[in-house]
Amino acid sequence: MDATETRKYWRHPCFPDLGLFKARFTQHRYELHTHPTYVIALITSGCERIRIGRHSIVAPAGTIAVVNPEVWHDGEQGADEGWAYRTFYPSVPLMTAIAREVGGADAPVFSRPIIEDSDLAAALATAHEGSTSRDATKGEASLLVALRHLIVRHGDWSGRTEEIDSSGSRQRFSLYEDLVESELGSQLDLQRLADAARVTRFQVIRDFKKAIGLTPAAYIRDRRLRRASSLIEQGLGLADAAIAAGFADQSHLSRSFRATRGMTPGMYRRGGLSAPKGDACARKFAARW
Repeated sequence: MDATETRKYWRHPCFPDLGLFKARFTQHRYELHTHPTYVIALITSGCERIRIGRHSIVAPAGTIAVVNPEVWHDGEQGADEGWAYRTFYPSVPLMTAIAREVGGADAPVFSRPIIEDSDLAAALATAHEGSTSRDATKGEASLLVALRHLIVRHGDWSGRTEEIDSSGSRQRFSLYEDLVESELGSQLDLQRLADAARVTRFQVIRDFKKAIGLTPAAYIRDRRLRRASSLIEQGLGLADAAIAAGFADQSHLSRSFRATRGMTPGMYRRGGLSAPKGDACARKFAARW
């Protein structure tokens, strides 16, 4: 391996059967091979030259190369500087499940080996980065949105487009609120919200946007921060408050706290401890008058 080249592989925390890969290559050359999964590669810089089945393509930065399962393909630099890319390896069952959820019947097939779609590229980049987020709901939603876009816009579509129910968003949102409030300390994902309202995961995302203009992940994070703040005010330790509110650990709470409150949970706790107690404050006020 060239020491100047970088590569990293991991599994998506919400979808164990989906692998992810991030790499930068200058000299590496793939020999012809296949995968049992789909291969969805977002080229982020440089250019890759790829043979996919009978197609020989050049994929510059911003394009997406798609390889169907079991199709032979290779890859090498298409420019002097090589190429960098972010790749998804979703399984056939996962892609089939998403296709069915949006109105299809079978595993999607992609006849175009290279796609130029700036919205899809942005969605894939967000989903790839979201796979390393400590916010599981955000990571799940961003991946589903990206793969839905790919399937509906670029798959050889033989199914109907999913029916979009926009009439009951407010009523369903009350169900989501109740579930989130009662289950903050446990793992909350889109499927649990969807099951509560008997809709698809994509309908859940639309309901939140229509009802409050936020993603489910943003709403859940806000509720967890409010729960953690309340527990800290009551004297619970920071680590215990983080776990009780549904954060992975204290550092996860701290990052979210700084991002939304502009301070650490420790600063918030110290501020509460240094504030005058209600009775003492009342006595001081009464004494002045």
